[in-house]
Amino acid sequence: MSRLDSFINRMSAQRDLLNHIRDTYPLPDGPILEVGLGNGRTYSHLRENFSNHRIVAFDRQLGAHKSSIPAEGDLILGEIAEKGRDFIGCGAAMVHADIGTGYPDKDAMTLTWLPDMVAGMLRVGGIALCGLPLEHDSLEALPMLDTIEKDRYFLYRRST
Repeated sequence: MSRLDSFINRMSAQRDLLNHIRDTYPLPDGPILEVGLGNGRTYSHLRENFSNHRIVAFDRQLGAHKSSIPAEGDLILGEIAEKGRDFIGCGAAMVHADIGTGYPDKDAMTLTWLPDMVAGMLRVGGIALCGLPLEHDSLEALPMLDTIEKDRYFLYRRST
């Protein structure tokens, strides 16, 4: 599969799953955390579809389109592994993390801290959507849409 087709599949999966969450899983109170702002496309979609939640975005540096830059106080810049720790216990309704690189060795390093951070950010009943698998005792895998390629995206609910 070409890298272009892979990118399109990832973006389609992301949009379809965010819409599925919107339509299927009523979110509890709490902020939505966007871990990896990037260009801001997903942030824009979250803002449009979950307007009743505060949305806080994290990234190493600002690279988002000017129409997709969070308000002051809702953009956290710096090393995500460090800055995200400040949001453990914040009772997030949802965490979306798309910070995989496609390089197994780099992603393995991210997976040493990301599952604990995401689980710690979520409130019980909160939803996690991630491009990397989050193996954690507090995260229960939710059914994946049939249209999503296996291991393309991962969907969880915090159970404890």
